[in-house]
Amino acid sequence: MPSPRQNLGQQGEDSAVALLAAQGLHPLTRNYRCRMGEIDIITLDGDTLVFVEVRQRAHDRQGGAAASVTGRKQRRLIRAAEYFLLRNPQHGLRPCRFDVIALDGDAPADWIRDAFRVPSP
Repeated sequence: MPSPRQNLGQQGEDSAVALLAAQGLHPLTRNYRCRMGEIDIITLDGDTLVFVEVRQRAHDRQGGAAASVTGRKQRRLIRAAEYFLLRNPQHGLRPCRFDVIALDGDAPADWIRDAFRVPSP
């Protein structure tokens, strides 16, 4: 049985999927897990492969949901995305981006397109 926190997370992801669907995007996969980490939603926006992190907070006292996607979290998402691309070579030549959908309390969702980038070597 899922915990209350897991139920809240699932509701947040469902809201994010609804937001993406309203813009014509439909997930290729949800909750992609690998040894490198987890990606909440992977979708296509035209030809661009989009890795979406969904963050939900009851309030913004500590900077809100978007601020919780720290450098460490970004690195984990990047590594998971790299692993996804290795395991799914049909997507290897697509442009990629990382989006964040932030859900803070009762405020409307904040979809941050191209929220961060892979650092140059």
